[in-house]
Amino acid sequence: MNRRLDLDGETRAVRALAALAQTSRLRVFRLLVGAGPDGLCPGQIAGALGVSATLLSFHLKELHACGLVTQKREGRFMRYHADMTAMQQLMEFLTAHCCQGEPCIEMPMAGCFAPAS
Repeated sequence: MNRRLDLDGETRAVRALAALAQTSRLRVFRLLVGAGPDGLCPGQIAGALGVSATLLSFHLKELHACGLVTQKREGRFMRYHADMTAMQQLMEFLTAHCCQGEPCIEMPMAGCFAPAS
């Protein structure tokens, strides 16, 4: 059973890291992290990063598909948020085996919000 959980965590980590391994998506994600709990609408993101709406839509879809970004409908608009819980889980996965099991410095928790789904 633990092996299955490790494979699931590994799959999620690979998908998230693959999504972030592209400059525009990394910029979008960092912008959303910086926006905090208010999140941003696509027009705000496109304006801040100077990308077209079509290209931004593709990048937001990729970030949403891997679970790093949540979206919420507000009337005719969508608002996007960085999923801080998913980011923290990714960091925990990456550091789960640090120091060969010996006590070491703990990773700080991201003292941020967890957006409502």
